[in-house]
Amino acid sequence: MSSPHHRICFLLQVRPERLEEYKSRHQAVWPDMLAALRSAGWHNYSLFLRPDGLLVGYLETPDFEAALAGMAATDVNARWQAEMAPFFVALQGRPDEGFLQLEEVFHLD
Repeated sequence: MSSPHHRICFLLQVRPERLEEYKSRHQAVWPDMLAALRSAGWHNYSLFLRPDGLLVGYLETPDFEAALAGMAATDVNARWQAEMAPFFVALQGRPDEGFLQLEEVFHLD
């Protein structure tokens, strides 16, 4: 496998009344979901949550479109996204389809 070379950052908004539950769900991500993410090319994946519910996601991948498509093709992702969707405000589609991708304007290697 080639090494990751695209850094992706995205935003979502978690419902303030569901923050604690959202955090607890991510302390116990399903093992098959973790395996699917790795297999689809999601590397160095992190989620950061602000107290008002702003969620910042970061990942590295060789090909972001392929990483998204790889996850979209899995049953475990469909189940996880369906369970996570109610946690978000103003979501269009599934969480992995509705995040706002940010433009990288600086990187220090």
